Amino acid sequence: MIDRSGFLVYTCVMYDQRLSCRAAACRTVRAEKRVSVPAPASSVWEVELQVYAIIEAGGKQYRVQEGDILLLEKMNVNPGETVEIDRVLAVKNGDTLKVGQPLVEGAKVVLKVLDQVKGPKIIVFKYKPKKNYRRKKGHRQPYTKVQVEKIIG
Repeated sequence: MIDRSGFLVYTCVMYDQRLSCRAAACRTVRAEKRVSVPAPASSVWEVELQVYAIIEAGGKQYRVQEGDILLLEKMNVNPGETVEIDRVLAVKNGDTLKVGQPLVEGAKVVLKVLDQVKGPKIIVFKYKPKKNYRRKKGHRQPYTKVQVEKIIG
């Protein structure tokens, strides 16, 4: 959003994550801060920000732009290779929005594989009271780190 003085205004929202009595995560807004920076001289920059796609990979949906870095579910590819995702649900290019039913025909997103990484360690602890049954196990989810190179469609 550009205000009257020619500045771009970003709204940053910080979340406070709490657990309810059912242990379901709910997010509540804790603070909001408005930041103003000078707007760029050309309007080409604004058009570039409006090119995005919604893709499906690993059973999840992601909103991606060129240059974004994502952590996807593990894929069997080596770092440095490129991957084409053809499960594109929607593509927006400037003022044009193409929504697939369920997929956009001819659209694809080219990803460059940066690395194979692991997520944070999660501790799984099982026990049964009064029976001396204790099991402690750790798990780190594998991910593929990718960068969006090109959105076609």
